[in-house]
Amino acid sequence: MDNLQTILGLIGAVLYWLFTAAVTIRVITRRRPVSVTLAWLLVIYILPLLGAVFYLMFGELNLGRKRAARSEAMVEPYLENLANGFAGLRRPWPGGQLTLAIHQLLSHRMGIGALGYEQMRLLDSPESIFEQLCTDVRSAQHSINILTYIWHPGGRVDELAEALIEASQRGVKVSLLIDHAGSRKFFRSRWRTRMVDAGIAVVPALPVRLLRALVHRIDLRMHRKLIVIDDRLAFTGSMNMADPAFFKREADVGPWIDIMLRIEGQAATGLAKVFAWDWEVETGQRRLPKLEAGQLGCHQWMSIIPSGPGVGDDLIGQAVLSSIYRANESIVISTPYFVPSESIFEALCQAAKRGVRVQVLLPKHNDSLMVGWASRSYFEPLLRAGVEILQFDGGLLHTKAMLMDDQLALVGSVNLDIRSLQLNFELTVALFTPESCAHIRQLLRGYMARSEALELDRWQQRSRPARALERLMFFMSPLL
Repeated sequence: MDNLQTILGLIGAVLYWLFTAAVTIRVITRRRPVSVTLAWLLVIYILPLLGAVFYLMFGELNLGRKRAARSEAMVEPYLENLANGFAGLRRPWPGGQLTLAIHQLLSHRMGIGALGYEQMRLLDSPESIFEQLCTDVRSAQHSINILTYIWHPGGRVDELAEALIEASQRGVKVSLLIDHAGSRKFFRSRWRTRMVDAGIAVVPALPVRLLRALVHRIDLRMHRKLIVIDDRLAFTGSMNMADPAFFKREADVGPWIDIMLRIEGQAATGLAKVFAWDWEVETGQRRLPKLEAGQLGCHQWMSIIPSGPGVGDDLIGQAVLSSIYRANESIVISTPYFVPSESIFEALCQAAKRGVRVQVLLPKHNDSLMVGWASRSYFEPLLRAGVEILQFDGGLLHTKAMLMDDQLALVGSVNLDIRSLQLNFELTVALFTPESCAHIRQLLRGYMARSEALELDRWQQRSRPARALERLMFFMSPLL
């Protein structure tokens, strides 16, 4: 009996060693940042067996064969006539060399050019956002397409749901593509049932199921925020379908502060193509809108930057990095979650050291403890390099926006963290024209007026346990 137990123990030890060695070899042979590799090795060896299983479930990008095939098949029809609408016009490139660099990146990487728009409104309060959304939904004639990470029933969201049901009942084609993990409460609610009964197509994006975890990475998330009405009017920005008066009140971080851009014209049709891409990847149904030629009298331009596995991998991250290195005077960043890649972190430090005024706006209180501690691990080296860190104290600042030299603005759903830049499906628009950038500048200055600057001397007085926790979260930051 003792011999049998000894033999079984040896077999178990050998199998464990072989399994751990195989996963270790798999980790180190993948081409990825060294910090990510080291973080995964730490998890594998600190959590025997469990860490290796975590890696197989979460450590590699695997969209699944069906979604990957659909995504590949969408590339050419998606990019058709999405190239540069500005190219045929004889005028200087708006924003000069800074925006030209972004255009060249997008054009060479994916064939994406600049699209014109007739009007753009910046909506910076939940009241104005939901009021305008409900008004436009009630005026819809043909179609309403909504893509979001979170749909949280309650408050003004229920008012919007009623407007969508009414629109469907009068013959408007209404389609909702909602992230499954981010909106589990919605998929179990009576609102989903009412919508489906009213003829609304409600589809969960990237559904989380136990069997799927065995073959697909289950933490890939649909993080885009996009509403398109009649393929000629679009909303995009940072706001989920959640009323701050009813959403995450238990987190005790104050109201969520978000923005949405309301865009009319050719660029809205370009955004409709983003929804069509995601809809086809998830359902297999093709709904590509026809993108009309840009108008010669248009003076307002933007580029649409989608990013995620299978489409524009790390495209937004490269756009951010390029714009930081091109900036000569000022960089202002607003993000709720700040866990930058090594390259972006170094670019920000280098920009400050060469005299660019770099200001990073962050919420003083964060709803994610781990991300909050990871963010703090970057504060001291940033402050030493001359970066200004401003802590917003009027709620959870959830706006994701960057402004470079007052000439280029990046606005959308992407957080300045590794998850958004490398894993999530995200959407950002690059605004080139002075009028649009002026709106973003005014918005960010309003946030600054409600923020407190973090001083290096005061920050260095934090406790040793806090420093130790920061270092641990810093090492784990590539996995957050």
